[in-house]
Amino acid sequence: MRFNFKQIASFSGLLLIINGIFMFLCLPFSIYYNEPIYPLGLSGLIALLTGGTIWFINRKNENKELKKKDGYLVVIVGWLTMSLFGTFPFLLSGEISNFTDAFFETISGFTTTGASILTDIESVSKGILFWRSLTQWIGGMGIIVLAVAILPILGIGGMQLFIAEAPGLSPDKMKPRIKEVAKRLWFIYIGLTMLEMVLLMFGGMNFYDAINHALTTMATGGFSTKNASIAHFDSAYIQYVITFFMFLAGTNFTITYYGLKGKFAKVWSNEEFRNYLILVILLSVCISFFVFSSKWEGFEKSFRDSIFQVVSIITTTGFVSADYTAWAPFLTIIFFLLMFVGASAGSTAGGVKIIRHTLLFKNSFLEMKRQLHPSAVIPVRLNSQAVSRDITYNVLAFVMIYLLIYGVGVFLISFTGVDFDTALGAVATCLGNIGPGLGSVGPVNNFAHITPFGKWLLAGLMLLGRLELFTVLMLFNPNFWKKY
Repeated sequence: MRFNFKQIASFSGLLLIINGIFMFLCLPFSIYYNEPIYPLGLSGLIALLTGGTIWFINRKNENKELKKKDGYLVVIVGWLTMSLFGTFPFLLSGEISNFTDAFFETISGFTTTGASILTDIESVSKGILFWRSLTQWIGGMGIIVLAVAILPILGIGGMQLFIAEAPGLSPDKMKPRIKEVAKRLWFIYIGLTMLEMVLLMFGGMNFYDAINHALTTMATGGFSTKNASIAHFDSAYIQYVITFFMFLAGTNFTITYYGLKGKFAKVWSNEEFRNYLILVILLSVCISFFVFSSKWEGFEKSFRDSIFQVVSIITTTGFVSADYTAWAPFLTIIFFLLMFVGASAGSTAGGVKIIRHTLLFKNSFLEMKRQLHPSAVIPVRLNSQAVSRDITYNVLAFVMIYLLIYGVGVFLISFTGVDFDTALGAVATCLGNIGPGLGSVGPVNNFAHITPFGKWLLAGLMLLGRLELFTVLMLFNPNFWKKY
């Protein structure tokens, strides 16, 4: 099978046009705060002209069809292209002086990881910070899903792209047509972003901080406009609002859609959502009682910081309201383990996802039953429906490969001279698209001191984690490139 390189190039050009338009949306903040407009203006112009030229050259391609292989390639090329051109505002403004750091910050945005090399965020110009937040918002729902609604202009169906972009286990379908799914997802995404912004402004945030934090909350990204993240605001109201929207952003958007339609029975019948909610509540209550009993904080603040940090890590958002690594060693271990959980499939969260853990545990327990009854057919069931063997094997393979990549990543990053805690935390947080890790990349630190090799390694892990491993690893399979 030949690749449809013209259509892949055309799609990449379209993404660059979108990239340029979003850069121009940052200009009003630069103008309002009396900052130079050329970094964002010139970057947007370069992206628009380059994207427009690529799209124009390939627009007359008669073969508009994208095969599954093309879909995977489009995702990788599109993501890397967006990240490459996304570095321009940082470099042209001088806020980041070298390409390695600029690429790390940009891909951390587009993959919604939230790991940062900036040592003084509050000194960065407002327009550039808004672009930084926008990279997470764009990446949150996926730049591919964003383009699915526009692809009909090019005469492309787009189903292969949706499979490649969101390969997580989401059996429910709102509508059979991918275009309708994309539109509904974006309406929910935009609507919840605007609602959070308004609620944050009610809590005393100014418009600029409110819109930035709303963008990065719904993206489960975690970029903040403040050095101390959410701890800067020292507001119970703001913390509870952001906690609620982080939880929503970590919920399968299909489930959110049912909730907005008033179908609460359907919401509660979803096994993954129940496990997600119960896990958050149990962990938050247990941790808050320990923090309170240790007399570090009053009960309300203990509960508030506990639930905030549990939701922040499990949804892979990465906002910080307190340094959880300073609470107790065993609590640090709990938060470290949470980095391998992830929230719901079909959400903007990264990580392994609760649905995979659910199937993994169910299959493990049923395996003992199968040993006792070898002739019996005992399928794994999810939401009262039997799950096929293929999906079960896919989950087992995913978890094994995830842990293997994690181990190799820790081994490689250790050669950069970081301590063991930092190596464990840096790889876990980047592969899981979380943000804060452990050691010298913990919740009150950043990644500025990591070597260039380490930053490129972690950037690769961010992309692997965001695209759920197989989408990227597929390109390293020789069979992928064979013609059939």
